[in-house]
Amino acid sequence: MIDDPSYDLNKKWPPTEVYGHVDPGLKADPEKTHLVTSETKINHISPYIGTEIAGIQISQLSEEGLNELTLYTVERKVLIFRNQDFKDFGADRQIELTKRFGRIQRYSTSGNVKGYPEIHVVYRDAEHDHLKRSPSDDRINRTQWHSDVSYEKQPPGNTFFVILDQPGLGGDTLFASQVEAYKRLSPEFQNSRNALKVYVPCTAHTNKLKPLFAVVGQDPESPLRPRFHPLVRRHPVTGEKALCFSTGFTRRIIGSKAEESDYLLKFLYDHIAKGADFQIRASYRPGTVMIWLRMTFFPLERAIYLVTWV
Repeated sequence: MIDDPSYDLNKKWPPTEVYGHVDPGLKADPEKTHLVTSETKINHISPYIGTEIAGIQISQLSEEGLNELTLYTVERKVLIFRNQDFKDFGADRQIELTKRFGRIQRYSTSGNVKGYPEIHVVYRDAEHDHLKRSPSDDRINRTQWHSDVSYEKQPPGNTFFVILDQPGLGGDTLFASQVEAYKRLSPEFQNSRNALKVYVPCTAHTNKLKPLFAVVGQDPESPLRPRFHPLVRRHPVTGEKALCFSTGFTRRIIGSKAEESDYLLKFLYDHIAKGADFQIRASYRPGTVMIWLRMTFFPLERAIYLVTWV
C-alpha cells in the first residue's frame, strides 16, 4: 500500500544523463498475439487516440506481451485498463514491472513514495491542495495543456498512472494527440516547422514548484539539463511526427523574434486546445491503470504514476 507523498528536503541526486535506449515496441509482434486474445475486449474511444482494454491483467503479461503493450501504447497514444492489481503488490514489484519499458525517471520537485523516489505521488485532499496554495493570478481557469518533464535532455516516453483513490466527483484527465495535431497542419507549414527548436528552461518549472513543495532534488542549472528541443519529434517505433512543446515549459522558438515566437506558439496552443475530435476525456475509478505516450498533451492529473524514459 502506498501512503501519502513523502517530501525529503535533503534528498539530492545528479541530473539524469542520456543513455542508449531501444524501445521495446521495436521487438513486438505487430499482431500482438501475446497481448490480445479471445478474452480481450477493446473499445477505441476516438479514431486518433485512446483505447480502453478489458480482459488483460498487466502484471501477468509475459515479456513478449509487455513489448506488445508498448507498441500498442505508441499506436493508440493512451491505453486504459480497469480492475488492475497494482495496488495489491508493493512498490518494488511496481518498479520492476515498469522498468521493462525503460529507465525510470525521478521527479525532483514533488512528493514521492518514502524510500522510492522512482514513484511520483499526485495527491490532493481537503487539507492538502497545492493548487490552492499556488500564487494567485488573473486567469479564469488555471488548467494548462502540457507534457510533463519536457525540459529534460532525454524526455520521458511513457507514463504509468495507477489510481488508488479518487474524489467522488471529478479528477478526469483530458488528452490530445500531438501526432494528429501535426498531421492537420498543411504540408508547407509542416516543412517549415520541422527544423525549428524551442527554448525550454528547467528553472521556470523548479521556481514555480519550490514554494509549494520545498523540494529540489536536482540542480535546474546543470548543463545536463539543456534549454533547447526540436519543435517536432519523430517516434522511433512508428516514425510518426508530433508537435513537441508544452504551455507550462516552452518559452520561445529559437531564431524567431519575440513577437513571431509568441504568435506561432499561441497558434499551436490554440490548435491543440480546440482540436476536440483528436482529444479524449479519460475517467478513473480505483484499480484503473492508464498508460500514455508522451506525444500527447494533457491538462489534469491525479493519483500515482511512474515515468519511463525513451
